[in-house]
Amino acid sequence: MIEVATTLDALRARVAGWHREGLRVGLVPTMGNLHAGHHSLVQLARAHADRVVASVFVNPTQFGPDEDYAQYPRTPEADVAGLEAAGCDLAWMPSLDAMYPLGLARAVRVQVPGITDVLDGAHRPGHFDGVCTVVARLFNQVQPDVAAFGRKDYQQLAVIRHMVRDLAFPVELLPAPIVREADGLARSSRNQYLGTDERALAPEIHRGLLAMRDALRGGMPWREVEALGAARLAEAGFAVDYAVVRTPLLAEPDDDEGRERVALVAARLGRTRLIDNLEFGLDA
Repeated sequence: MIEVATTLDALRARVAGWHREGLRVGLVPTMGNLHAGHHSLVQLARAHADRVVASVFVNPTQFGPDEDYAQYPRTPEADVAGLEAAGCDLAWMPSLDAMYPLGLARAVRVQVPGITDVLDGAHRPGHFDGVCTVVARLFNQVQPDVAAFGRKDYQQLAVIRHMVRDLAFPVELLPAPIVREADGLARSSRNQYLGTDERALAPEIHRGLLAMRDALRGGMPWREVEALGAARLAEAGFAVDYAVVRTPLLAEPDDDEGRERVALVAARLGRTRLIDNLEFGLDA
């Protein structure tokens, strides 16, 4: 049966025991309210490790002042049951004091420059500082050999890669494919906020990404592709934060810079902000 740790001493005792046995440990960081996408991360970590720890912690430092930290859904019992069914060995469910023992005002922060200032970073100032701060703490607390992250949060994965390389964390990152509903909508805890009409419209994001890919492959200049993607979503009723084409390193494309691209979208339906992306080569 899955174990649940709520204190750092209990977590470290269990993980230290596994390491003494020569077992590889995998980490799946989450904010809870788990769905099949999270469970797939557990299964990915399990394929690369002997034991899997999943953290369940709603991290306040990555929420902006107008965002939904207080309203973020917390479903701990269902989360533990789902993690157990997915093959997780230990749920790390710290309190706010356990994660930030000196309090939020005195907490040490981790900041990755440059790559955090664009796209989601431009629309959510400070968000990635909070992400890096909590992930760095989790890496220190769990000391995993591998850690699984979903590709849906493409920029987040790029930021964490940067942090791992620069701070020399001895952690292998495992990027996981996006898990989608049958109609193409990327699975997300935020999907539950969508009304019936909004849910029916939400898959247009994925269809828009496919249209951007096809237009770029067809020879349309990338700036026109971005305008096409944004206009398509706006006409469908979305409030568009961005619809862009980038290289895998999130730079603006250069005709001489490889053949791999990623289209990224962030847009709102009512009060729900959705993100998605599509990686592809220019050669069909």
